Amino acid sequence: MKTIAVFCSINEVEKKYVNDAVDLAKLIANNGYDLVWGGADKGLMKVVADGVKNGGGKIIGVTATFLKHKRRAHADEMIIVENISQTKEVLRKKSDAIILLAGGTGSLDEICEVLELKKHNLYTKPVVILNTANFYEGLKIQLERMERESFLQKKLEEFLFFATTPKEAINYINLNK
Repeated sequence: MKTIAVFCSINEVEKKYVNDAVDLAKLIANNGYDLVWGGADKGLMKVVADGVKNGGGKIIGVTATFLKHKRRAHADEMIIVENISQTKEVLRKKSDAIILLAGGTGSLDEICEVLELKKHNLYTKPVVILNTANFYEGLKIQLERMERESFLQKKLEEFLFFATTPKEAINYINLNK
């Protein structure tokens, strides 16, 4: 395993989310992983890319044409695709694991598509949701309800892992490579 995809916000957000993004980026680099991300040079995307790059990791950006004006100028590789669907596909194909940080509807869309693919065994790599400050607690509760009420064909633990710290997220990936 070499590359971790990180789904996260392009927005400037509260320090508690930034702190976990900084810590995660350090752990990604320190554990010998490279980063593939949405390619933006703003918000949590910038924080993670800066941290991985500063830690000696390679950063690979993937962005849609209509968002290319937000891309990072200095990435090891920048892939421009036609649309968001292609962005998600390239992120998955280039990753050996996925970590979801706090984000908006785009991040939620990305992770939901991955979970649907995992349901059909079309994506089999580790998926982690970093639940900083219980940001995704509502999603966790809903997914647990889906499992409890037989809306999921597999146990939730077969789809993903909810981590409370960046260290837990990386440890999970290291154990499930």
